[in-house]
Amino acid sequence: MKTTLRSLALGVCLALAVPAAGAGAASEKRAVIDTYADIAQAIYEDALAGAKALQKAVDAFLAKPGEASLKAARQAWLAAREPYQTSEVYRFGNAIVDDWEGRVNAWPLDEGLIDYVDESYGKESDENPLFTANVIANPKTVHGGETVDATTITKALLSETLHEIGKVEANVATGYHAVEFLLWGQDLNGTGPGAGNRPWTDYAKGKACTHGSCDRRGAYLKVATDLLVDDLAWMAAQWAPKGGARKGLVEGEEDAGLSAVLTGMGSLSYGELAGERMKLGLLLHDPEEEHDCFSDNTHNSHYRNVVGIRGVYLGEYVRSNGKTVKGPGVSQLVAKADPAVNRELRAKLDKTVAAFAALKKRAETVEAYDQMIGEGNVAGNAVVQAAIDALTDQTKSIERAVAALRLQPIAFEGSESLDDPAKVFK
Repeated sequence: MKTTLRSLALGVCLALAVPAAGAGAASEKRAVIDTYADIAQAIYEDALAGAKALQKAVDAFLAKPGEASLKAARQAWLAAREPYQTSEVYRFGNAIVDDWEGRVNAWPLDEGLIDYVDESYGKESDENPLFTANVIANPKTVHGGETVDATTITKALLSETLHEIGKVEANVATGYHAVEFLLWGQDLNGTGPGAGNRPWTDYAKGKACTHGSCDRRGAYLKVATDLLVDDLAWMAAQWAPKGGARKGLVEGEEDAGLSAVLTGMGSLSYGELAGERMKLGLLLHDPEEEHDCFSDNTHNSHYRNVVGIRGVYLGEYVRSNGKTVKGPGVSQLVAKADPAVNRELRAKLDKTVAAFAALKKRAETVEAYDQMIGEGNVAGNAVVQAAIDALTDQTKSIERAVAALRLQPIAFEGSESLDDPAKVFK
């Protein structure tokens, strides 16, 4: 996969800040921030639980490779993705999350760094000397004149040596997508039907092994999955009552906390999801630009993103066990400051979720997301564009909510695919 254009800052003109409100308003703001932190803790705990279930499924598959155990591991990965994707609204407003996110959700990736790839992938890349390093088949690789010793696949090798080695962002060695690739393999179907179809025999014992290095492939899958559990455990702890992420918010200035909530909502809505994850792929009609490209799970990941955005605004989250975490949300503050803006934003959030529910339904009943963005697919393109339009429209109302609360101006994440599409083709 090739590296996407990096997102750019989009300046958002908002009303100037005014002096802080009285103690009563401050108390209400604090309650909203507490709810926001409570939801984060619940989401990351759910993501951790999902990763642990995936870990068990991977262990069972590696202990007894087969079609059924591979299917179970894939299902566990799909289930594990849902709570994590709901968490992404916390990324842009919280540096502790944004700095960590690349460990677990970096994409797109040059999968040739990790394992074998089809001939259509190519042999080399001007941007990435390790484009086809294939560390699973090659225990020792030369990079920058030095030997990278991957004889023993360890957590340190993946997270400290290989991940983004050479400062190439596409050298993704850890996280959900590395595990996804190892479970599904490449999706070689372009914008036609079908996802990755890696055979279970890639992990078979002895002579049944396909594509060689089955033991090392299993070791890589095991270590990458264990790392994912470690990383999610660390983030869940950051949002626990004494965790650094929660402490920084609840002990900080109230308006700064509210800005964090709205920054996450606006940046994920506009630059990241509408732009980098959706509009770019639609402009290029390129299946390599879909988020969960090996498993064809992109529709679910996008859907959970918008559910997360709406959830933090309303102050509610339905956990994986069906229980609801609920408390005062930003919506209550905006309703007091400007009822019309609150009604407008709530309606647009609902409209966006509905647009993504329609996209999700189409993916489950008609065609996968990579087919929807295919060139000449008028109906599929329209469904994706409708979801993009809903996101960009709700971002305008998020701007109005920031102004209604009289917060400092916020620079939401941007994307050339939305701000200057002509540059995408240069």
